[in-house]
Amino acid sequence: MRAMLKTLFSSNQPPLSAVELRLLKQAERVLQSEVDELPSSPCISVCRMTEETGLCEGCFRTLDEITGWGHRAPQAKRDVWRLIALRLQARTQA
Repeated sequence: MRAMLKTLFSSNQPPLSAVELRLLKQAERVLQSEVDELPSSPCISVCRMTEETGLCEGCFRTLDEITGWGHRAPQAKRDVWRLIALRLQARTQA
């Protein structure tokens, strides 16, 4: 995770927006938190699905990840946060 974050913040990568950076920092906090701590939702109330990617513009989750959030176990929620971080990383490499 640290290597991925280092790559995201290197100067030769396209910059992320302020919203994306905030989401990335939140992902870092969640992924480094205690295993028994319940991860927070990545929702920022910008609920628009992007047709090209199938992801929400605000939280970078799929519809299945959004609708199933409340029923996921804490580790499954961390897995979604990990996917969000990877999706943000992919945006900087596009």
